[in-house]
This record gives sequence, C-alpha cells and structure tokens, in this order.
Amino acid sequence: MSKKVDKQRDLTERLIRSGYRAAEELIKVAEAPIIKNSKNSVAGEDMIDFTDDLAAEKMKNAAAAKKLAIFDAFEILDKVKEKQESLDEIDGKKKEEKPKEVKKPTTIPKPEDRAS
Repeated sequence: MSKKVDKQRDLTERLIRSGYRAAEELIKVAEAPIIKNSKNSVAGEDMIDFTDDLAAEKMKNAAAAKKLAIFDAFEILDKVKEKQESLDEIDGKKKEEKPKEVKKPTTIPKPEDRAS
C-alpha cells in the first residue's frame, strides 16, 4: 500500500511541475507580439492595412488565441495550487501523527496554600 501511495505522490508532484512548465509556455504565447515589424515599416512603425479582411481576421484570431492562453494558464495554476495544497495538507497530517511530547500535569495548589 505504501508503494502505491508513494507512486501516486510522485506522479502528482511531476504533474505539478509539468503544470508550471505548461503555464510558462502559455505565458510565452500571450507575451508574443501579434504584429511584427514588416519590411514596409517606416521609422520602426508597422504599416498594416486594416481594410484587408484577411488581415483583420488574422488579428482577431491571434487576439483570441492569446486570451485563451491567458485563461488556460490561470486555470492550470489554480489546479496546480489546489493539488499542492492537498499534498501539503497530507504532509501536515503526517507530522501531526507523530507522538506529541507529553506535558507534566500541573499541580493544583492545596486549599491551605491558596489562603495566603
């Protein structure tokens, strides 16, 4: 049983690490520019003909892809956080299961000692 639990924990930890890597890749997608410098640029400014329906559709698709990447990254991070907290909670319970230090009982003063 212990090996099965250890294997599941190992897989969960690997998935958590993979989730962080996936979120980083989605961040790269979100940060990538939609409009790159073209050969027709003047003084470093892009020249785009927004009257072209194909160009406008490509821009719309690129913006939608970035939006999806951002929301997917947040969704992944939320799930990773949930799983990490679950593992941390299990670790906390294991620590609590260890035998606790036994405290000496406090002595109750005798009635004649309280009178002073």
